Amino acid sequence: MTGLKKKLSKQVLIINELGLHARAAAKMAEIAKNATSKLWIIKDGEKADASSVLDILSLACPMGTQITLSADNESDSHILDAVKEMVESGFGE
Repeated sequence: MTGLKKKLSKQVLIINELGLHARAAAKMAEIAKNATSKLWIIKDGEKADASSVLDILSLACPMGTQITLSADNESDSHILDAVKEMVESGFGE
């Protein structure tokens, strides 16, 4: 093993009719804070720290927006999956 850490990414569509709003961003940030490495949300080439509500909101993701979720370390795949599932469920709303 070389010690290199592999990055992971997953694409997901915002289906919540309110989009990625403050309450949803707060839920996402809470999950992302459990990661051992950085988790990112990428929209149209812009990258936001998934553990920061303000960073998430700065991307302005209305319903229908395609985003990419990315983790700097593959050991955080379960966290990435949890965020993806939350987005796909409409943030439980």
